[in-house]
Amino acid sequence: MGSAGDAAAVIISAVCALSVGLLLWAVVSLRAATRDLRAAAAELRDEAIPAVAEARRTIAAADLELDRMDGLIGAAESVSSTVEGASKLAYDTFSTPVIKAVALASGTGKAAKRLRQGQRR
Repeated sequence: MGSAGDAAAVIISAVCALSVGLLLWAVVSLRAATRDLRAAAAELRDEAIPAVAEARRTIAAADLELDRMDGLIGAAESVSSTVEGASKLAYDTFSTPVIKAVALASGTGKAAKRLRQGQRR
């Protein structure tokens, strides 16, 4: 029974040694992967921070341009409204007298024509 127990102990020891070897290999592989991951994160940080800063500057510039365009559009709407009001006022002010003057001239022309025709007869 001693030899069977010895054989079992040798097998168990071999399995334990193999397991320890596999665990050591896994730890070394995980450490290398962690090192690579840290390097990639550092590279990403080094590239992302300037890109984010540039994006913020671009957004700020675009915001200023939008504010400027908003002011220009407001001014254009104000000018358009003023011109429309002036145009309506001018139309209302001058259209009736002009129509009356044209009608008067037309009527005067017709009356003069009738008077001339009456004088010829």
